[in-house]
Amino acid sequence: MLKKMLVLATLLTVVPGMTFAADKSKKEEPVEHLTDEEIYEQLKKLALVFEVARDNFVEEADEKKMLEAAMNGMLGALDPHSSYLSADDFKEFNDKSLGEFGGLGIQITSDRGAVRVISPIDDTPADKAGIKAGDYITHIDDEQVFDMTLNQAVKKMKGRPGTKVKLTIISEGQEPRTLTLKRAIIKVESVKYEVKTMPGADEDTDEKIGYIRISDFGATTAKELNKALEKLEKKDVIGYVLDVRNNPGGYLTAAIDVADAFLDAGEIVSTRGKRKTDIERNYASPGDLANGKPVVVLINHGSASASEIVAGALQDNGRALVMGSQSFGKGSVQQQKPLGDGTAIHITIARYYTPSGRSIQNEGITPDIEVLQSKIEVLERKESLYSEASFKNALKNEEAEKKNKGKSDDDTELTDEEKDALDYQLQRAMDMVRAMSKLQSRANIIPASPDDDSDLNADIAGNNADESESEKSDKK
Repeated sequence: MLKKMLVLATLLTVVPGMTFAADKSKKEEPVEHLTDEEIYEQLKKLALVFEVARDNFVEEADEKKMLEAAMNGMLGALDPHSSYLSADDFKEFNDKSLGEFGGLGIQITSDRGAVRVISPIDDTPADKAGIKAGDYITHIDDEQVFDMTLNQAVKKMKGRPGTKVKLTIISEGQEPRTLTLKRAIIKVESVKYEVKTMPGADEDTDEKIGYIRISDFGATTAKELNKALEKLEKKDVIGYVLDVRNNPGGYLTAAIDVADAFLDAGEIVSTRGKRKTDIERNYASPGDLANGKPVVVLINHGSASASEIVAGALQDNGRALVMGSQSFGKGSVQQQKPLGDGTAIHITIARYYTPSGRSIQNEGITPDIEVLQSKIEVLERKESLYSEASFKNALKNEEAEKKNKGKSDDDTELTDEEKDALDYQLQRAMDMVRAMSKLQSRANIIPASPDDDSDLNADIAGNNADESESEKSDKK
């Protein structure tokens, strides 16, 4: 038995894994590697601990549970995103990657033993319940999460659609609150798009802006985006707002393809692994599907991983202006390594860097223009203190009384336009697209003087040359 345990333990040592978030205040110490002999002694101890614990525990020991806990504990010494996937976990992971799964619609990570929300997914039970990026989950069905692995916490939140789960949530600066959510089939619609106009503008004016919301980066995201851009270009929009707020990420390849759709050339991202030779660079292919129109990327602290790759690529290549707030700061790449028996390892294999060589790990993307989500305060009263209605014995409006009977201001459901007006970040992004479009239009109509060697005229000449190129090839 001991020999079998040593073989098993040896296999576990080559599989890295999951940990709590790193404490930035601690200085990283260089790794002190064990000798083969020291590793062998530690593996013998691991096998001995298993046998002694199994034989002496007061109740019947669950060997499978013990061994999986050992693997998660071992992997827990590395980073928050690497983990052991049981056969059920691996199947659920693949189902989720295909864009449909059961649960609450929430992306989480481990943070110093607690469960922290990276982001809720749009239009899911978690999103509708008001759970926000940065919130902490302390209890699931009244059970503390501090004794759970990340996978265990995920499992407890998943379940049959229609069943309920109780979460205790702590938001920054607020008292803990308990929410009861009903599980649902989560269908992730990766890309949503529409034409938006400035408040008060007519839809038939030239002030049409293409709004594209990407909620995650899945297998079909790039294809959905290309379709959206094709349709929005036919609407003659003046520019684009690419909204990746509260987007927790997804496939690296999807992020590369999304950035590529807006770029005609240049590096998108580089990934660097353990060895110095493990460097891979990804470049844009010819053809900008937005045809050079202004682009503003909206990010916030819930924008992570693949979202940061896109924002960093467009920012460093000067293709887009990034607005919003500092992003999450997940600058690592994970990959699944199947173990041959239906289980797998979800393992961090590399760090990624933006085209300028910036690592986003623990730092995030800094917006070009910081715009914090704000609430606009109404300074003017809905009804003036001094009006015809304020006079004593003033005649009533019978039609208005019938219309408003039994209604209060709180009963009014907001239209999409009113919801947009309350989204301060979106409004500022649209303002910026409009301003950039006007500047671009003016630059393109000013003739370059042959006697003027200014940078402005050089830029204008470059823009005109770009527009006179032959038709660009389509992005795949």
